[in-house]
Amino acid sequence: MLINCVVYQNGTKLADIPASEISSYISRPDAFVWVALQDATPAELEEMQKEFGLHELAVEDARHGHQRPKIEEYGVSLFSVLHLVEPAPDNPKELNLGEVNVFTGSNYVLSVRNRSQKGFLGVRARCEREPELLQHGSGFVLYALMDAVVDRYFPILDEFETELETIERDIFSKGTARSNIERLYELKGRVMVLKHAVAPLLEGAGKLHGGRVPHICTGVQDYFRDVVDHLSRINALIDTMRDTIGTAIQVNLAMATIEESEVTKRLAAWASIFAVCTAFAGIWGMNFEHMPELKWKYGYVMALGLVASVSALLYWRFKKARWL
Repeated sequence: MLINCVVYQNGTKLADIPASEISSYISRPDAFVWVALQDATPAELEEMQKEFGLHELAVEDARHGHQRPKIEEYGVSLFSVLHLVEPAPDNPKELNLGEVNVFTGSNYVLSVRNRSQKGFLGVRARCEREPELLQHGSGFVLYALMDAVVDRYFPILDEFETELETIERDIFSKGTARSNIERLYELKGRVMVLKHAVAPLLEGAGKLHGGRVPHICTGVQDYFRDVVDHLSRINALIDTMRDTIGTAIQVNLAMATIEESEVTKRLAAWASIFAVCTAFAGIWGMNFEHMPELKWKYGYVMALGLVASVSALLYWRFKKARWL
C-alpha cells in the first residue's frame, strides 16, 4: 500500500506526486523522491523497481522479508534492512518483530514497512522542518529513518531493565524460585530478539561513517556516527542484561536447591521423632511376660510420658538447629 510519494528540491517539499510520475522527477539533479510503502504487494515492488531501477536481488529480499538486519551496496545505491521491535498491542509482555527495507539512491529513497503498524510520519515531518539538513538529499533521509528505528529500541530496553529489577527483588522470597526462573527465561528470549536486531545493524552502520563511505552518505557521516554510538550503547546494555539474567538464573537455582534442602531437613527431623515413638511402641508391643511395667498401675502413663518427653527433647534440638 502506498503511504505517500513526495518530491523534494533543494531541501524543501516540492509536491506530492503519483507513482507513475516518479521517473520524470528523479532525472532532476537537485531533486529526489521519497516514497513510503506499507506491506507492499509484488506488483507495487515491481512498479518501484521499474521507476527507480532497483537491483533485482534487493527487491527479492524485500519481497520475501524476514531478512537479517544489514546494509548492502548495489553499485551506487544502498539497500538497508532494519528490524522494528514493538510491544504486541494485545500483550505488552510479547514483542512484534516488523521490518523496514530502505532503498537509497542519489535521487530517491524508498521505504517498505512490513508487519508493523507504527509508521514514520514523524520522521518525514522532522526532515521537512530542517531543510538545511534535507539539502544533503537521500543520505540524510536514510539517517533519519535509521535514527527513528534505533530510538524505538530504548523504551523497550528500559522496560526490560524494569522487569529484571522486579524479578531480582523477588529472588529471595520463599516459594518463588520456579516462577522467577520461568520469568527470567521469558525475559531472556525477548532480550535476544532485541539483540538480533541491534548487533547486525551495528556492524552494517559502521560502514556509513568510517573508511570508504558510500557516495550517498557523503556529508552526513557525523549523523551516522551518532547512530552507531546509540547502537553501541544499546548493544553493551543488552550484553550486561544477559549476564545479569544468567547470574539471576543461577541464584534462583541455588535458592531452589536451598529450599529443597530445607524441606529434606524438616522431613528428616520429623522422621526421627516418629522413629523414636515407633521404637518405644514396638518394644512395649512385644508383650513379654517379664516386663514389670506392663503390670504396673502407672506403666501406661509412664510409657506415654517417656515417649512424649523424648519426642519433645528431639523437637527442641531440631528447632535449635533450625531443622524445624
